[in-house]
Amino acid sequence: MSGERIARIQEAVRAEGLDGWLLYDFHKRDPLAYRILGLTAEGMTTRRWFYYIPAQGEPVRVVHPVEKFKLDALPGAKIVYNGWPHLHETLKNTVGGRRVAMNYSPLNHIPYVSLVDAGTVELIRSFGSEVHSAANLIQLFEAVITEEGYRLHREAQAKIDRIRAEAFCLIESKLKAGERFLEVEGQQFILRRFEEEGLTCDGDPPIVGVNGHPADPHFCPTAENSRPFQKGDCILIDLWARVNRPEGIYYDITWCGFAGKNPPAKYVEIFDTVVRARKRAVEFIRERFAAGAQVHGWEVDAACRRVVEDAGYGKFFVHRTGHSIGREVHGNGVNIDNLETKDERLLLPGLMFSVEPGIYLEGEMAVRTEIDPFIRPGGEVEIAGEQQERLVLLEV
Repeated sequence: MSGERIARIQEAVRAEGLDGWLLYDFHKRDPLAYRILGLTAEGMTTRRWFYYIPAQGEPVRVVHPVEKFKLDALPGAKIVYNGWPHLHETLKNTVGGRRVAMNYSPLNHIPYVSLVDAGTVELIRSFGSEVHSAANLIQLFEAVITEEGYRLHREAQAKIDRIRAEAFCLIESKLKAGERFLEVEGQQFILRRFEEEGLTCDGDPPIVGVNGHPADPHFCPTAENSRPFQKGDCILIDLWARVNRPEGIYYDITWCGFAGKNPPAKYVEIFDTVVRARKRAVEFIRERFAAGAQVHGWEVDAACRRVVEDAGYGKFFVHRTGHSIGREVHGNGVNIDNLETKDERLLLPGLMFSVEPGIYLEGEMAVRTEIDPFIRPGGEVEIAGEQQERLVLLEV
């Protein structure tokens, strides 16, 4: 890790009003610690290590004699502990009585960053230290997307938008020809096209479902549960992928269609509702940035959810409005959430997240519309790709 990155981390720690950031791992349980520190996760990690970055001054490496070279790629003083009493003494001398960030989340509100076990948090607190969540620090050094990352997001977007349109066209052609075509075959078509276009979804396949199936928001078609597409079906396709390179950033969208030209009035109503909700979320973010005000993830969810609630479908919007997007489709930055948790992290320049309101009528039909807003360095909200305004109507 460079001295410049250490200085940036220290600046961020000071901005949080903390004395330092204590990173820790055992048996590779915290992949974020490795990524933030620029460490390789290769090799054995059978003993505990700690790395303390103070708000000012020299970092401290705490390692076991069996793996005393584990943190040698990092700057700072090195203390090799021998036995648990020595470890406790070392940690007390290093962080005792200080306000430190750790990779945990109070009440597990943000599971993505809650990686330090409760016992270790208790240990640090036993030294008179205040332990605070590193959630805001993590998103600064883990979730902010570079210009190259955003370029790769746009590259994935162009390919995935094309594949999504091809999938609807394939369903339409099969119906016109009177050929039996299953949901799982639609999914497999998308996966083949991902491979052909140099994309990966890292083993998490897309959702292709009709009628009541996508009322399970994470429905996964299989050979056993798949239904054939038929005239009059309500269709939902949710697909996500990234350019198959380590620095690739995901593009994640959901579109809805109908096998025919006259969709049911209720289907049109709930689809129009989620489109309005999606637009309100983006408007809310833009309004707040234009006013020079802060905006938290939970606030955007509340603004979006209110549209669905006012339409009478609030209880059928069963998940958060959106999730962080990065090198994983569900990233480690702020989520758009005031339902599953109250995400109090700030939307910051360089962060990307989904906005995907949905209405799920079990056993009947479901809709979701999904886009990926990106906060530009100046606070502008940019959205790559097409944004669905009306249902895709297939000629059958």
